[in-house]
Amino acid sequence: MTLLSPLQPQKQRKTLGDQIYESIRESIVSFRLAPGTMIYENELADTMKVSRTPVREAIRLLVSEQLLEVLPQRGTRIALISARKVSEARFIREQLELGAFKLAAAKWGERDRSAASASIEAMLKQQQAASDAKDIAQFLQLDEAFHRAILELAGNDTLLQMIYYMRGHLNRARYLAIDQFGHTDRVIEEHRLLYEAIRAGSEQLVAERLAQHIRKLDNELPQLRKAHPDYFID
Repeated sequence: MTLLSPLQPQKQRKTLGDQIYESIRESIVSFRLAPGTMIYENELADTMKVSRTPVREAIRLLVSEQLLEVLPQRGTRIALISARKVSEARFIREQLELGAFKLAAAKWGERDRSAASASIEAMLKQQQAASDAKDIAQFLQLDEAFHRAILELAGNDTLLQMIYYMRGHLNRARYLAIDQFGHTDRVIEEHRLLYEAIRAGSEQLVAERLAQHIRKLDNELPQLRKAHPDYFID
């Protein structure tokens, strides 16, 4: 197993199990572990230089998310991408984020947002740098950070957690879309337009721009399935 690296010291206080789970999950989303790849608990533990117990727990959680699947008599593999689940997750994401983004717009003028503005502007610059470097994994991580920053303005931690777990399936398809269509500059521009609508406090404009931003994957999914038939199931 050469596609994962030993864990590095973390500045944030995360348990070893959390770090292992997040590392494997990110490798799945970013296609360092491609759909259909068989994985083995002992190899993961050796590669990451950890014991097998937290690896086993991480695998259990990823199976529950349906990012891993257990094959009887064979072992565990990276789950194929379910086109149905991607479409369902896209719809759910839009409904969940719509209310939160509109609430962020409504709340924007209630207090000083200079810190939030500086953070979001920095994310957009970092995302442009990732786009220029053609670093899709970093680009998607910053995409997540942008959406999370807006959701945090709505002040709903439960919503943040729900969207995080639900987006694993969605982001695998989005990774392929960015890799195939190379539309990172368009994504950054859509983020900036969303940000401007939120700062303007326009809930209607936020709703329109968020729908445009999210729904394009529906049109791209058939092309992705055609280009990568071994990665998808219905």
